[in-house]
Amino acid sequence: MKTIKFKLIALLALIAFVGISCNNDDDDDTQQEQTITSIAKANPNLSSLVAALEKADLAATLNASGSYTVFAPSNTAFSAFLAANGYANLNEVPVPALKEILLNHVLSTKVKSSEITTGYVKTLAKGSASTSNTISMYLEKSTGVDINGGKTNGGATVTTADIEASNGIIHLVDGVIGLPTIVNHAVANKNFSTLVAALTYNPSSGFAGILSGTANSPFTVFAPTNTAFTSFLTEAGFSGLPAIPANVLETTLKYHVVAGANVQSTALTNGQVVNTFANQNFTIGLTGGAKITDASNRVSNITATDVQCSNGIIHVIDKVLLPKF
Repeated sequence: MKTIKFKLIALLALIAFVGISCNNDDDDDTQQEQTITSIAKANPNLSSLVAALEKADLAATLNASGSYTVFAPSNTAFSAFLAANGYANLNEVPVPALKEILLNHVLSTKVKSSEITTGYVKTLAKGSASTSNTISMYLEKSTGVDINGGKTNGGATVTTADIEASNGIIHLVDGVIGLPTIVNHAVANKNFSTLVAALTYNPSSGFAGILSGTANSPFTVFAPTNTAFTSFLTEAGFSGLPAIPANVLETTLKYHVVAGANVQSTALTNGQVVNTFANQNFTIGLTGGAKITDASNRVSNITATDVQCSNGIIHVIDKVLLPKF
């Protein structure tokens, strides 16, 4: 009799343990089922983001299965964005524009903060320059993570990282990330600081303004790095940018720009003659790697391609191109 009673107690204890375990599993499942949208809805500081996602019909996308990375702007960031763009409230933002801005905060893969490295990634947004190539985002990893050069350049900085969701990950940011222009992307990447200085050295040329706007766009820019500029100054015998005559600097810069075309690397062909904004040509070569032969018969290598901006595209080169003077 005692044996039967003991077995009954043991059975009841086992049933209770299994029940508790199942309940715990249910709790874990509930936590794991929190999507990006549901997490945002539960955060009072992301109410503006949720309203924007619903207005742009993207809340359902980020509530569905997938593997996304979302850089989520705070309510304060949205307020600053609306004020800076002359909108009284979110309802005044045109839906097509709002949708692309929001997609510019989303990557199609899950990227934890520990996996972020300095360089370019692709968002889901599209600008006016291309209907197929999505906008590039520049991430700079140091003590934290800056996006497109931070708030002063239309980007943002990650304030809280790695909020896990069932369909990806969320990083909170302090700014609404605008669709970057060619100049925004040049400013964001410190390897182009000399190019930026050259573009802005003679404000009367208005060249920086041209590459920030849409007139004559889209643009294709072959962008020399800081090292390329240093070599050019030595080669040409200039002590620095101030020593370059204004007309020489402006023509040289225009020689790196193609107006009216968003030329992706896949459209480059061997022997292709390219007419530039300076109304002078250079020639593309693809044998042994993509390169450019300029009007002075000097060869520059194309070292990186297809940095997509809202008003054009950037390809990186390792030598300053020289037009004829």
